[in-house]
Formats: sequence, C-alpha cells, structure tokens
Amino acid sequence: MLEVQTRILSSLFGKGTGGSILDVGGGHGQTAIPLMEAGWQVTVAASAPECVARLQPHVLRNRMGFKVCDLLHMPFPDRSFDGVVNIRFLPHCTRWRDFVAELCRVAKGRVVVDYPTRRSLNVFSSALFGLKRRVEGNTRPYALFRHDEVPAEFRKHGLRMMTSVPEFFLPMVCHRMMNRRAVSAALEGAFRAIGLTGLLGSPVMACFERQA
Repeated sequence: MLEVQTRILSSLFGKGTGGSILDVGGGHGQTAIPLMEAGWQVTVAASAPECVARLQPHVLRNRMGFKVCDLLHMPFPDRSFDGVVNIRFLPHCTRWRDFVAELCRVAKGRVVVDYPTRRSLNVFSSALFGLKRRVEGNTRPYALFRHDEVPAEFRKHGLRMMTSVPEFFLPMVCHRMMNRRAVSAALEGAFRAIGLTGLLGSPVMACFERQA
C-alpha cells in the first residue's frame, strides 16, 4: 500500500526545487519523509504533540517543520505553501467540507488528497465492516464519496482537479487477509492491466490546481 501511495504521490509532486509543502495530519511520516527526501521543504501540521514521534529525528535536525494546531483553523497565512497534501484523513473527517476549505486557503497552487469512492468495491464496506474490524483491530467506519462530490467542493475555492489516480481494485482488507505481498502485487497488477483499477479503483489520489 505504501509503495503504491508513494509512487503516485511522487509522480504528482515530482522533485522538490526548494518549494514548500504542508503535510496535514502527516504524523505517520508516510508522506512527509518521502517528500522531504525528494527535496521539498516539508512542514507537518498535526492535532497532537505525540504525533511528532516518528518525525522527531528529522525535526531535531531542522530537516522538517512540525506544528501542533487545530486542523480546521491552521495558524498559517493564506496561500503560504506551494503545495498541500493530506492522505488517509478526508473520509474520517465529519466536517470534511470545512477541512477542504482550509486546505485550499493555505495552498498557493496544488492540493493532493485521497479518498474512497462509491464507484468501487468499497460500496460493500458497511456489510464487511465486522470482518474488517476482526482483521485490522483498530479500524473505524469511513465515508464514501460520490464521483464528483470532492472535486465540486474544491471548485468552490478556485481549484480544479487536474488528475485522479485510482490506487487499488480490491479493498485493503482483502490484501491484509491474504497477507501475501507477492500475491497482492500480482493481483493488483493484473487488475490494473485489464483496466478494472482505472474503472473501479479506490481510494483515488487526486491532484487539484488553483486556477488563475
């Protein structure tokens, strides 16, 4: 999952040339560290001080910024970052429209988010939630979005979707149940090759750009 996520994210942001990126809710380090290693000046905005744990070595060496704040009211000026990224958060945010507005406010140009869509096998997520909880342990329910629901919200704030990349065809709980990396990679490679991932893949990682 992380390899696919990092590969797509790298294709959307490319190599850093001194530009700044705000990783919102990125205390897990899954996006902040690869972006930092690609040459971007990364700041992580998190909701609690303990979120710095995985990032501490980089923060202490001033390779990365870290700020604890209310993610719906971040203490940054308008359009203060060249890019903004938020991964694995939107479907768990009850005030997701307010959250999108805040991401757009602090972004000078590009915002990248990911979210699950109804046009996927995730439409069965409610029925499979009990199984998902037994497999993953600490899982929680998440929202599914209609095809144009998230892009429409970004358009309200002057950003249009430039590209959208489906990540997987099978729900992640299926891969965790199999627990076989090679099998998962082969299956997803086949689904992508025959076009099922492009048609019904989820979550999607979407890149939005501010319009002139």
